[in-house]
Amino acid sequence: MSTSAPTRSLAVNLASDNPVLRYAWYAFLVVTGTIILAISAKTKVILGPVDLSMQTLAIFLIAATFGLRLGVATLLLYMAEGLYGLPVFQGTPEKGIGLAYMMGSTGGYLVGFVVAAAIVGWAADRGWDRNPFKLFGAVLSAEAAIMLFGFAWLAVLIGADKAWQFGVAPFVLSDLIKVALASAIVPAVWGVLRKIRA
Repeated sequence: MSTSAPTRSLAVNLASDNPVLRYAWYAFLVVTGTIILAISAKTKVILGPVDLSMQTLAIFLIAATFGLRLGVATLLLYMAEGLYGLPVFQGTPEKGIGLAYMMGSTGGYLVGFVVAAAIVGWAADRGWDRNPFKLFGAVLSAEAAIMLFGFAWLAVLIGADKAWQFGVAPFVLSDLIKVALASAIVPAVWGVLRKIRA
């Protein structure tokens, strides 16, 4: 089999062969994924001068588990919920809701979240989610995309120096830890699943 040939992500692998049950499972996953994203956005860890959310870890895990289509669908539904005005983002409703919040300082990161889900989901569909080293490369690329989009939008709003100082530098170490965690967790789940099925 070619390494670029699509396989099946963990979530798709667990789906029923019955079309009705399969699509009900997919719908359940996408909705549950948006709930997990909202909870992770509100879950803060105090580390120095900044509050860190667990959201990027949740995005990586969802995309690696769901695959490209379901992962991106989950992120797009989550964005639609936020656009509609639901307080699903980290700074909502305190810092605004809907489009006004999305066009603020976190707007670039939100775009990066969708791109990150696509990168990790694409890798999962090709079986990289079973190998911690391959998955690490994909998740690290996804993290770089989040930071790139976030930095670029912040640079437009407040300038490149401040964007780096406040929007990138404080998060590098903690986000690398989240990259490593996601890269270890999903292959470990695959390993457990293989043992159960053996």
